[in-house]
Amino acid sequence: MTDFPTIADYVGNTPLVRLQRLAGQTSNTLLVKLEGNNPAGSVKDRPALSMISAAELRGDIHPGDTLIEATSGNTGIALAMVAAIKGYRMILIMPDNSTAERKAAMTAYGAELILVGGMEEARDLALAMQAEGKGKVLDQFANADNPVAHYQSTGPEIWRQTGGRITHFISSMGTTGTIMGTSRYLKEQNPAVQIIGLQPQDGSAIPGIRRWPQEYLPSIFDASRVDQVLDISQAEAEDCMRRLAREEGIFCGVSSGGAVAAMLRLSQQVENALMVAIICDRGDRYLSSGLFNQ
Repeated sequence: MTDFPTIADYVGNTPLVRLQRLAGQTSNTLLVKLEGNNPAGSVKDRPALSMISAAELRGDIHPGDTLIEATSGNTGIALAMVAAIKGYRMILIMPDNSTAERKAAMTAYGAELILVGGMEEARDLALAMQAEGKGKVLDQFANADNPVAHYQSTGPEIWRQTGGRITHFISSMGTTGTIMGTSRYLKEQNPAVQIIGLQPQDGSAIPGIRRWPQEYLPSIFDASRVDQVLDISQAEAEDCMRRLAREEGIFCGVSSGGAVAAMLRLSQQVENALMVAIICDRGDRYLSSGLFNQ
Protein backbone atom coordinates (compact mmCIF):
# COMPACT_ATOMS: atom_id res chain seq x y z
CA MET A 1 0.00 0.00 0.00
CA THR A 2 1.31 3.45 -0.95
CA ASP A 3 1.99 5.80 1.93
CA PHE A 4 -0.09 8.95 1.70
CA PRO A 5 1.13 12.31 3.02
CA THR A 6 -0.34 14.03 6.06
CA ILE A 7 -1.30 17.69 6.15
CA ALA A 8 2.03 18.49 7.86
CA ASP A 9 3.80 17.30 4.69
CA TYR A 10 2.27 20.22 2.82
CA VAL A 11 3.91 22.95 4.89
CA GLY A 12 6.29 24.80 2.58
CA ASN A 13 7.02 24.49 -1.15
CA THR A 14 4.78 27.48 -1.84
CA PRO A 15 4.44 29.11 -5.29
CA LEU A 16 6.63 31.96 -6.49
CA VAL A 17 4.75 34.13 -8.98
CA ARG A 18 5.49 37.22 -11.09
CA LEU A 19 3.70 40.54 -10.70
CA GLN A 20 2.11 41.43 -14.04
CA ARG A 21 0.57 44.89 -13.67
CA LEU A 22 1.91 46.55 -10.52
CA ALA A 23 5.50 46.21 -11.73
CA GLY A 24 4.95 48.67 -14.59
CA GLN A 25 7.51 49.19 -17.35
CA THR A 26 10.76 47.93 -15.86
CA SER A 27 13.79 45.78 -16.62
CA ASN A 28 13.36 44.18 -13.19
CA THR A 29 11.56 40.91 -12.45
CA LEU A 30 9.28 41.28 -9.41
CA LEU A 31 8.24 38.02 -7.75
CA VAL A 32 6.15 37.23 -4.68
CA LYS A 33 6.15 34.01 -2.63
CA LEU A 34 2.61 32.98 -1.72
CA GLU A 35 2.88 31.79 1.88
CA GLY A 36 -0.91 31.90 2.24
CA ASN A 37 -0.84 28.57 0.38
CA ASN A 38 0.43 26.83 3.52
CA PRO A 39 -2.20 24.62 5.24
CA ALA A 40 -3.01 27.09 8.05
CA GLY A 41 -2.69 30.04 5.69
CA SER A 42 0.57 31.82 6.49
CA VAL A 43 4.36 31.80 6.50
CA LYS A 44 4.16 30.96 10.22
CA ASP A 45 3.25 27.34 9.44
CA ARG A 46 6.95 26.75 8.82
CA PRO A 47 8.32 27.86 12.25
CA ALA A 48 5.29 26.45 14.10
CA LEU A 49 5.97 22.96 12.76
CA SER A 50 9.71 23.42 13.28
CA MET A 51 9.47 24.60 16.89
CA ILE A 52 7.12 21.83 18.02
CA SER A 53 8.84 19.03 16.07
CA ALA A 54 12.32 20.03 17.27
CA ALA A 55 11.12 20.30 20.89
CA GLU A 56 9.68 16.79 20.58
CA LEU A 57 12.94 15.41 19.20
CA ARG A 58 14.86 16.93 22.12
CA GLY A 59 12.36 15.43 24.56
CA ASP A 60 11.36 18.90 25.82
CA ILE A 61 7.65 18.25 25.21
CA HIS A 62 5.41 15.23 24.79
CA PRO A 63 1.91 14.82 23.28
CA GLY A 64 -0.66 15.79 25.88
CA ASP A 65 1.49 18.60 27.30
CA THR A 66 0.23 22.19 27.45
CA LEU A 67 1.97 24.70 25.18
CA ILE A 68 1.75 28.49 25.65
CA GLU A 69 2.57 31.24 23.17
CA ALA A 70 2.16 35.00 22.79
CA THR A 71 1.03 35.86 19.27
CA SER A 72 -0.53 38.63 17.22
CA GLY A 73 -2.27 36.10 15.02
CA ASN A 74 -0.55 34.07 12.32
CA THR A 75 1.86 32.18 14.58
CA GLY A 76 -1.01 31.37 16.90
CA ILE A 77 -3.13 29.95 14.09
CA ALA A 78 -0.20 27.89 12.83
CA LEU A 79 0.66 26.59 16.30
CA ALA A 80 -2.98 25.73 16.92
CA MET A 81 -2.97 23.66 13.73
CA VAL A 82 0.26 21.84 14.60
CA ALA A 83 -0.93 21.25 18.17
CA ALA A 84 -4.11 19.71 16.72
CA ILE A 85 -2.06 17.48 14.42
CA LYS A 86 0.26 16.29 17.20
CA GLY A 87 -2.04 16.21 20.22
CA TYR A 88 -1.11 19.17 22.44
CA ARG A 89 -3.22 21.55 24.48
CA MET A 90 -2.52 25.04 23.12
CA ILE A 91 -2.98 28.28 25.09
CA LEU A 92 -2.55 31.43 23.01
CA ILE A 93 -2.19 34.93 24.50
CA MET A 94 -2.92 37.72 22.05
CA PRO A 95 -3.83 41.42 21.83
CA ASP A 96 -7.57 41.97 22.01
CA ASN A 97 -7.49 44.15 18.87
CA SER A 98 -6.67 41.16 16.64
CA THR A 99 -9.25 40.50 13.93
CA ALA A 100 -12.25 38.28 14.60
CA GLU A 101 -11.13 35.90 11.84
CA ARG A 102 -7.80 35.25 13.58
CA LYS A 103 -9.46 34.53 16.91
CA ALA A 104 -12.03 32.26 15.27
CA ALA A 105 -9.37 30.31 13.37
CA MET A 106 -7.42 29.60 16.56
CA THR A 107 -10.45 28.35 18.45
CA ALA A 108 -11.52 26.27 15.42
CA TYR A 109 -8.26 24.32 15.82
CA GLY A 110 -9.06 23.84 19.52
CA ALA A 111 -6.76 26.45 21.04
CA GLU A 112 -7.68 28.41 24.18
CA LEU A 113 -7.37 32.20 23.94
CA ILE A 114 -6.37 34.77 26.55
CA LEU A 115 -6.84 38.36 25.35
CA VAL A 116 -4.60 41.16 26.66
CA GLY A 117 -3.83 44.78 25.81
CA GLY A 118 -0.75 44.39 23.61
CA MET A 119 2.08 42.10 22.46
CA GLU A 120 4.51 43.13 25.19
CA GLU A 121 1.90 42.25 27.82
CA ALA A 122 1.18 38.97 26.03
CA ARG A 123 4.87 37.99 26.07
CA ASP A 124 5.22 38.84 29.75
CA LEU A 125 2.11 36.83 30.68
CA ALA A 126 3.25 33.77 28.71
CA LEU A 127 6.54 33.67 30.62
CA ALA A 128 4.74 34.24 33.93
CA MET A 129 2.40 31.31 33.24
CA GLN A 130 5.36 29.10 32.40
CA ALA A 131 7.04 30.09 35.68
CA GLU A 132 3.86 29.04 37.47
CA GLY A 133 4.05 25.59 35.86
CA LYS A 134 1.03 26.08 33.61
CA GLY A 135 2.75 24.99 30.41
CA LYS A 136 5.76 25.26 28.13
CA VAL A 137 6.41 28.50 26.22
CA LEU A 138 7.78 27.90 22.72
CA ASP A 139 8.88 31.59 22.54
CA GLN A 140 9.07 32.35 18.83
CA PHE A 141 11.03 35.52 19.67
CA ALA A 142 13.98 33.64 21.16
CA ASN A 143 13.61 30.14 19.71
CA ALA A 144 16.35 29.24 17.21
CA ASP A 145 14.01 26.69 15.61
CA ASN A 146 12.04 29.67 14.21
CA PRO A 147 14.73 31.01 11.82
CA VAL A 148 16.04 27.47 11.24
CA ALA A 149 12.72 26.65 9.56
CA HIS A 150 13.38 29.34 6.96
CA TYR A 151 17.07 28.41 6.60
CA GLN A 152 16.01 24.86 5.82
CA SER A 153 12.98 25.58 3.62
CA THR A 154 12.13 29.17 2.59
CA GLY A 155 15.67 30.12 1.56
CA PRO A 156 16.40 26.94 -0.44
CA GLU A 157 13.01 27.14 -2.15
CA ILE A 158 13.59 30.73 -3.29
CA TRP A 159 17.11 29.93 -4.49
CA ARG A 160 15.83 26.93 -6.45
CA GLN A 161 12.75 28.70 -7.84
CA THR A 162 14.80 31.66 -9.11
CA GLY A 163 17.59 29.48 -10.48
CA GLY A 164 19.98 31.30 -8.15
CA ARG A 165 19.29 34.63 -9.92
CA ILE A 166 17.70 36.46 -6.96
CA THR A 167 19.26 39.88 -6.29
CA HIS A 168 16.92 41.28 -3.58
CA PHE A 169 14.86 39.64 -0.82
CA ILE A 170 12.18 41.77 0.87
CA SER A 171 10.36 40.77 4.05
CA SER A 172 8.32 42.42 6.78
CA MET A 173 9.89 42.07 10.24
CA GLY A 174 7.82 40.91 13.22
CA THR A 175 9.48 38.11 15.15
CA THR A 176 12.16 38.40 12.39
CA GLY A 177 12.38 34.62 11.97
CA THR A 178 11.59 34.73 8.24
CA ILE A 179 14.21 37.33 7.36
CA MET A 180 16.89 35.85 9.65
CA GLY A 181 16.72 32.29 8.33
CA THR A 182 16.19 33.20 4.69
CA SER A 183 18.99 35.78 4.77
CA ARG A 184 21.43 33.29 6.24
CA TYR A 185 20.75 30.77 3.47
CA LEU A 186 20.74 33.23 0.57
CA LYS A 187 23.91 34.99 1.74
CA GLU A 188 25.68 31.61 1.94
CA GLN A 189 24.80 31.04 -1.71
CA ASN A 190 25.60 34.58 -2.87
CA PRO A 191 26.77 37.29 -0.42
CA ALA A 192 25.72 39.97 -2.93
CA VAL A 193 21.99 39.24 -2.46
CA GLN A 194 20.46 42.29 -0.80
CA ILE A 195 18.25 41.63 2.23
CA ILE A 196 15.61 44.31 2.85
CA GLY A 197 13.61 44.39 6.09
CA LEU A 198 10.49 46.44 6.80
CA GLN A 199 9.35 48.14 9.97
CA PRO A 200 6.34 50.43 10.47
CA GLN A 201 6.73 54.17 10.35
CA ASP A 202 6.26 55.85 13.73
CA GLY A 203 2.54 55.98 14.43
CA SER A 204 1.64 53.21 11.99
CA ALA A 205 -0.08 50.02 13.15
CA ILE A 206 0.51 47.23 10.64
CA PRO A 207 -0.40 43.67 11.72
CA GLY A 208 2.67 41.43 11.52
CA ILE A 209 5.25 44.26 11.38
CA ARG A 210 6.72 45.67 14.57
CA ARG A 211 9.13 48.33 15.73
CA TRP A 212 10.05 46.69 19.03
CA PRO A 213 11.17 48.58 22.15
CA GLN A 214 14.80 47.63 22.79
CA GLU A 215 13.92 45.48 25.82
CA TYR A 216 11.50 43.39 23.70
CA LEU A 217 13.66 43.09 20.57
CA PRO A 218 13.58 39.40 19.54
CA SER A 219 16.82 37.75 20.59
CA ILE A 220 16.87 35.76 17.32
CA PHE A 221 17.37 39.06 15.47
CA ASP A 222 20.85 39.83 14.14
CA ALA A 223 21.04 43.25 12.49
CA SER A 224 24.09 42.22 10.46
CA ARG A 225 21.91 39.88 8.40
CA VAL A 226 19.80 42.78 7.04
CA ASP A 227 21.38 45.12 4.48
CA GLN A 228 18.68 47.78 4.59
CA VAL A 229 15.69 48.54 6.82
CA LEU A 230 12.85 50.55 5.29
CA ASP A 231 10.03 52.32 7.09
CA ILE A 232 6.58 51.68 5.65
CA SER A 233 3.52 53.78 6.42
CA GLN A 234 0.22 52.15 7.27
CA ALA A 235 -1.48 53.94 4.38
CA GLU A 236 1.14 52.76 1.87
CA ALA A 237 0.88 49.14 3.07
CA GLU A 238 -2.93 49.14 3.01
CA ASP A 239 -3.12 50.77 -0.42
CA CYS A 240 -0.70 48.24 -1.93
CA MET A 241 -2.60 45.38 -0.27
CA ARG A 242 -5.82 46.50 -1.99
CA ARG A 243 -4.04 46.98 -5.33
CA LEU A 244 -2.59 43.47 -5.13
CA ALA A 245 -6.10 42.04 -4.84
CA ARG A 246 -7.66 44.25 -7.53
CA GLU A 247 -4.83 44.39 -10.06
CA GLU A 248 -2.97 41.09 -9.53
CA GLY A 249 -5.60 38.78 -8.03
CA ILE A 250 -3.34 38.29 -5.00
CA PHE A 251 -5.50 38.48 -1.86
CA CYS A 252 -3.24 39.09 1.13
CA GLY A 253 -2.81 40.96 4.42
CA VAL A 254 -1.40 44.36 5.29
CA SER A 255 2.20 43.31 6.04
CA SER A 256 2.35 41.68 2.61
CA GLY A 257 1.13 44.93 1.07
CA GLY A 258 3.97 46.65 2.87
CA ALA A 259 6.54 44.21 1.51
CA VAL A 260 5.36 44.69 -2.07
CA ALA A 261 5.18 48.47 -1.63
CA ALA A 262 8.83 48.38 -0.58
CA MET A 263 9.71 46.20 -3.56
CA LEU A 264 8.02 48.65 -5.94
CA ARG A 265 9.94 51.51 -4.31
CA LEU A 266 13.25 49.65 -4.67
CA SER A 267 12.47 48.71 -8.27
CA GLN A 268 12.60 52.37 -9.22
CA GLN A 269 16.21 52.57 -8.03
CA VAL A 270 17.81 49.59 -9.84
CA GLU A 271 17.81 47.82 -13.20
CA ASN A 272 17.88 44.18 -14.30
CA ALA A 273 17.20 42.95 -10.76
CA LEU A 274 15.26 39.87 -9.68
CA MET A 275 13.37 40.70 -6.51
CA VAL A 276 11.38 38.40 -4.21
CA ALA A 277 8.92 39.63 -1.58
CA ILE A 278 7.14 37.47 0.97
CA ILE A 279 3.34 37.40 0.87
CA CYS A 280 2.89 36.39 4.50
CA ASP A 281 -0.75 35.31 4.57
CA ARG A 282 -4.20 35.52 2.98
CA GLY A 283 -6.51 38.50 3.00
CA ASP A 284 -9.56 36.62 4.25
CA ARG A 285 -8.37 36.93 7.85
CA TYR A 286 -8.66 40.73 7.59
CA LEU A 287 -12.11 41.07 6.04
CA SER A 288 -13.85 42.14 9.24
CA SER A 289 -11.42 45.06 9.55
CA GLY A 290 -13.11 46.77 6.61
CA LEU A 291 -9.75 47.44 4.94
CA PHE A 292 -10.91 46.05 1.60
CA ASN A 293 -14.04 48.23 1.52
CA GLN A 294 -12.14 51.45 0.92
